Amino acid sequence: MVFDVTTAINLIFSVIIVILGLWVFRIKKYLLALYIALAFALFAITHLAMLLGTASTNILIITFRSLGYLVIIFALLIEALQK
Repeated sequence: MVFDVTTAINLIFSVIIVILGLWVFRIKKYLLALYIALAFALFAITHLAMLLGTASTNILIITFRSLGYLVIIFALLIEALQK
């Protein structure tokens, strides 16, 4: 297994975004921040799995990443449709 610096950096940034999203939600009760934290938690799981040797074409990796993108799409739609 070869260590991938790009995947490691993506994992670190994803974890930082999760922490900040949870922090903003806790302080301001801003639901969009919670959705963003959830999406990036899904991305972080995939980055960690890849660092541990899972292929990027694995169905679980594809599923988790797709769910992450769908959470962001959902969150932005909810935000856009609120009055």
